[in-house]
Amino acid sequence: MTTTTRRSTPLLLVLAAIVSVQFGGALAALLVPVIGPIATVALRLGLAVLILLVVARPRLRGHSRRAWWAVLAFGVSLALMNSTFYASLERLPIGVAVTIEFVGPLALSAALSRRWTDSVAVLAALGGVALISGALTVPWAELDHVGIAFAASAGAFWAAYIVCSQRVGRHFEQLEGLTLAMVVASVLVIPAGVATVDLSRVTATIVAAGAGIALLSSVIPYSFELLALRHLDARVFGVLLSLEPATAALAGFLVLHQTLDGLQLVGMTLVVVASAIVMGTSRPRAADIG
Repeated sequence: MTTTTRRSTPLLLVLAAIVSVQFGGALAALLVPVIGPIATVALRLGLAVLILLVVARPRLRGHSRRAWWAVLAFGVSLALMNSTFYASLERLPIGVAVTIEFVGPLALSAALSRRWTDSVAVLAALGGVALISGALTVPWAELDHVGIAFAASAGAFWAAYIVCSQRVGRHFEQLEGLTLAMVVASVLVIPAGVATVDLSRVTATIVAAGAGIALLSSVIPYSFELLALRHLDARVFGVLLSLEPATAALAGFLVLHQTLDGLQLVGMTLVVVASAIVMGTSRPRAADIG
């Protein structure tokens, strides 16, 4: 393997992970109108955790009480993050939902850095969110306040997810803590998913789509990022991660035929640039994506 190939492989893995997550989200957006957001989350988590249990084979013994509390908090944040994000997909284009959601981890990174330039970047990102949500151009009564609230809540839970993932990372190795947290999330979400879905609509095709979402949104990106971060500078990873809103918009266009107007694209650009500035100087973790 040449030096150029060794250097480019981690970058390609991260880019593939980002594309995988957002196209998994687009596939989920197709499923949400059929079985509902909570059932879609339940299907994704349930199938993903089955795969991860086989891959990670987490140990149940030898962990402290503090470690288990960390897993519990991680699982709760994971369940809430996915449930609110999928609920936003029922009402908003995926590019809009991801851009609004992205302000959560962006604000967390800025708060942890305590640099005034990062605070300015967050303010610019908030301006971008105002543009992409239509808050500055659409009459207040016509805005989808519920969808925006769901996306913003998903961002807050994403920030909590990042904090919890860092704590779990101190007690568990690689995918072990994540897998156990996903078990917790599945236990929380699956009963609600079963209660809210018309089981007659859960066909083999729906289950296959759920398996695709589980692979694209969980198994593939987590695995690729773990491999990439062994050889990739964390600042470069942060800059690449800022491409998620734009990748979501591309997935929405190609899969869902969703388009954004000029002002919305300007707003997304503001969020992407702000994210690159702030997250490019922080130290993200492989499990920092939802």
